[in-house]
Amino acid sequence: LARSPRHTTTAHGRQGDPVNVAFVGTEEELHRMIHAAGWYAADPITLRTSLRIAADVVLRKPYEHAPVSDLYLWGRKQDHAFEQPVGDSPKQRHHVRFWRSAEVDANGEPLWLGAATFDERVEISRTTGGVTHKIAADIDRERNKVVVDAHKAGGIEHVYWIDQFHRERQGHNGGGDPYFTDGRLAVGVIANRR
Repeated sequence: LARSPRHTTTAHGRQGDPVNVAFVGTEEELHRMIHAAGWYAADPITLRTSLRIAADVVLRKPYEHAPVSDLYLWGRKQDHAFEQPVGDSPKQRHHVRFWRSAEVDANGEPLWLGAATFDERVEISRTTGGVTHKIAADIDRERNKVVVDAHKAGGIEHVYWIDQFHRERQGHNGGGDPYFTDGRLAVGVIANRR
């Protein structure tokens, strides 16, 4: 983790959401764990999914697989994005993006770095002028939710906390939204259920 990035970046190179959660396990184990915990895979961004999320926000219709914007680590967009809807509109949701790192543990299983945030409403971005979700400032609450949901579903064997992963305890993401954190990274070891 010493060389791991601390923040994502936007497509325009701005600092994005902070990395605040990680898991060790295979891609299949990551998917199985997150689905068992009640999270849904996000659809890719296409014209169809973009129109659907806009219509569903206006019509207050749920969209469990609503697309999430791309953020980048190591110069590439997220490998996977998951979400949990809140209420009857996709304007509020829990979501997390994951990137597979090149690092592996003693068993050859990869480390997945993630950025978990809560979308509290839709607004016009202060930095791009486009329509976007505004994240809640308490990103630790979302980090903890992902870990607790995975634990309750029996998806993780151990959780380790890396103190001072973030030395800066507050900042702004690529959309200009403020956030604060205790600076810790949660690292869960996924239960092997092959």
